[in-house]
Amino acid sequence: MSRGPYPQGDPSRPAPPLPVVDADRRLRGPYTAGGAIVSALLPTARPELVARYDIELRAVAPDLRDLIPARRRSVAASLPGAERILVHAPRRTLRLANGLAEFVREHLSETGPRTLVVENTDLADPTDLELLTVLRRRVPGELLAVVTRERATAPEERLGAERHDALAEELEREGTVGARIGAIPYHRERGGDPSKAVRAFLFAVQWCLDEGYHDAVVDLGERALRLAGPEDDPATWWRLLHSTATALAALGREDEAEALFDLARRESLSPTVHASAAYATGMLKVRHRDRTRRDPDAALALVNQAIAISSLLPDPRERAFKMGFDLNGRALVEVRRGRPSRALELVEEAVALADRDLLPGEHPIHRLVLLANRAQLAVMLGRPEEALEDLDAVIAADPGYPDYYIDRGNLLHRLGRMDAAVADYETAMRVGPPFPEPYYNRAEIRFSAGDHRGALADLDHALELDPEFVDGLANRAGLRAALGEYAAARADAETGLAIDPANPYLLCALGQVETAQGRYDRARAAFDRALELAPSLAAAWANRGLLSFETGDPEGAVADFTRALGSGDDPALLFNRAMALRAAGRDGEAVADLTRALELAPNDEDIRRELKS
Repeated sequence: MSRGPYPQGDPSRPAPPLPVVDADRRLRGPYTAGGAIVSALLPTARPELVARYDIELRAVAPDLRDLIPARRRSVAASLPGAERILVHAPRRTLRLANGLAEFVREHLSETGPRTLVVENTDLADPTDLELLTVLRRRVPGELLAVVTRERATAPEERLGAERHDALAEELEREGTVGARIGAIPYHRERGGDPSKAVRAFLFAVQWCLDEGYHDAVVDLGERALRLAGPEDDPATWWRLLHSTATALAALGREDEAEALFDLARRESLSPTVHASAAYATGMLKVRHRDRTRRDPDAALALVNQAIAISSLLPDPRERAFKMGFDLNGRALVEVRRGRPSRALELVEEAVALADRDLLPGEHPIHRLVLLANRAQLAVMLGRPEEALEDLDAVIAADPGYPDYYIDRGNLLHRLGRMDAAVADYETAMRVGPPFPEPYYNRAEIRFSAGDHRGALADLDHALELDPEFVDGLANRAGLRAALGEYAAARADAETGLAIDPANPYLLCALGQVETAQGRYDRARAAFDRALELAPSLAAAWANRGLLSFETGDPEGAVADFTRALGSGDDPALLFNRAMALRAAGRDGEAVADLTRALELAPNDEDIRRELKS
């Protein structure tokens, strides 16, 4: 019997409730509430719907994985922990939340509205708080009413250490992942055996890091480091410290991460620890979220130290991996120092080390990262076909990793192969949880093809997925301004500037709105600030040129249009400069611009008409 949309009953009747959900992270760690929601809905969900959102459901409810077949898998999913070298971006949890919200929305549209009551939200992990925000934003209230309550449970009973140990042992016998990342560390921390607590924390920290739950890693790791010391079990202490610092770095808390690596340098005599700490600190300095605090020279000194130590490792396989990892890091430093050719040499050296000294098939993610980075460097150096060859190989080896499709799609876009680029963006939409970039990129292609409404729909969806996606806000503001939707364009620009006040693209879009609404002084201030931040931004020069022309300064307009044309001839810009040249009495130059514009756009009637006038 097939299911259709749920029948429309009496709208005054309250939606039947789901089982009350306790969000207290001390129970099951990250997604304590999310896992309970999945547990309540999964038994009645269509298998096709479960398959469509398999990654999200398996991540949010790990103890239900036997009921959720894995349909989409990256190579990393089948590798041992030592070979899963990629650290999830902090926005990974937003991808999971969006996928789960879509699952809930589609399921309830078939089975009927429900009410969700979530208690103890003040004790919830950030993953659950983010999920509840996304559910409220993306699932219509008539399908899901979300009610949240703080501290609904009675004050915690004061238990002795023995009782905590007994509860932990009982949960360990059950063996669920949720308990191992939530309740067991909680009870062991309050029990009588610190060594058992440290082991419990180690499992929870590593699980959460592998899944990208960085806030939980920091919380668990810091609690574990209060119990563990380098003198007790140096290897465990270092794993806890390194994982905690890695999560801090992912969250943009670089100073705290660096302080932990400094602690490792003070406490450890291990060459491996010193090499890893040097590399990681170098990456903090070259990737710092605050661009004004990036220090490529300091990063170079640290990464060179890591390379020097790694080069002394006696085992050739370990040396090939560690040195290759460090050389790849130095390549990033060289890019930031303006030396992409040297960066490419370093990546080539890392590739050669892996090919020579690693076993066939060993460290596949490391090899794929090197090829993907070599492709990016080839693009920088004007060798796109070489880059495409590497990206083809990467995707063939790991077709379940969505980010590589974005990289190849962007390259195909640059090469003018629009259909192939769109195909890659749409594959990226399918093979992983939803994220805004493929929609944002497809919008650019739709806009360039004249499909402005299609581009706007893609940008709308990108911003539904992530309302703080600044690039999407900038492009939608510009598009809305071009469509004459000035109030909406202003709202996007101001929303984006509240997040990123120094974004030149948002300033340019705001300038367009101010121009259209006759606020010329404000428009010029916005364009001037955009050009101060991004002197090569052609859109800002072009729009300031239009402003100059409209306010009676044709010579200023000519100068601005000329700067805009510095990135290559464009028929619209040539036409605009010709009009400014003509207004300035420079008819010969105007004819030359119109002639060139007609060569580029032979079917443009406006250009042809002005040439005849």
